Amino acid sequence: MLSGRILVVAFEGWNDATEAASGAVKAIAEQIQAMTIDAVDPEDYYDFQFSRPMLELDEDGNRTLSWPGTELMQASKEQIAKIPALDDLYLLIGTEPSRRWLSFAGEVLEMVQDREIDYVIMLGAMLADVPHTRPMQVFRSSQNPALRELFDLEPSRYEGPVGILTVLSQAFEAEGIPVLSLWGSVPHYVHNTSNPKAAISFLSELTSVTPFAFDSDTLTELAFEWERSIDEMAESDEEMAAYVTQLETSRDELDSQQASGDALAKEFERYLRQRPDSPGDQG
Repeated sequence: MLSGRILVVAFEGWNDATEAASGAVKAIAEQIQAMTIDAVDPEDYYDFQFSRPMLELDEDGNRTLSWPGTELMQASKEQIAKIPALDDLYLLIGTEPSRRWLSFAGEVLEMVQDREIDYVIMLGAMLADVPHTRPMQVFRSSQNPALRELFDLEPSRYEGPVGILTVLSQAFEAEGIPVLSLWGSVPHYVHNTSNPKAAISFLSELTSVTPFAFDSDTLTELAFEWERSIDEMAESDEEMAAYVTQLETSRDELDSQQASGDALAKEFERYLRQRPDSPGDQG
């Protein structure tokens, strides 16, 4: 288990199929009443025709613009007073930038170094041939020898197009900040909706590798409704129902064989090689 100051990272976009990763970090932010302690200037890194600002109404009915960006967050002082351990937890959440990735990584690295972060955990999600009726599989990897020994991991041998998570990981590792990557596989046939069930799996995984406990009660109700809606779709579509049954059989066989980390790694790398080389082609 990791100890010290820990940063959990998720970016909406190419790295985040069905918003599984960002959904998990947003759930944590809500639980700890997270406050923004630093942020990048969106003018420097975002193409607003690609990632458009959102118009919102506040409690008084006033119109406000919410701009895409990236924020570093920490639990509120009230929550830290209740649970002192939260003083060591940081969250980085945002939209994948459109330009100047190296400068962006340098700015984020400076934020992390200023807070003397000890470990970084990257969350990402990929579309895969998996059933919506089973818990999400999570593949762990790290390029850091100490983390590989601690969690009995293999380094990633993937070669091909990458997202901002990899760029940031390289920047952190170059400065001696260990990075643990957690990637989840989500059903490709329901890629147009947010996946709260996958977010729950990320919360469970984070609880197993950090000293923090995350509540999934709110997500559990959403996940039940999400799964039930897909069940209803399958009930009215024989072809879809047969396909889901096929995926369930494959997954159960894989679980019964206690699939090795190498098998999951191969599935993960196969997925990355097949996906389009474009941040805009996301699930």
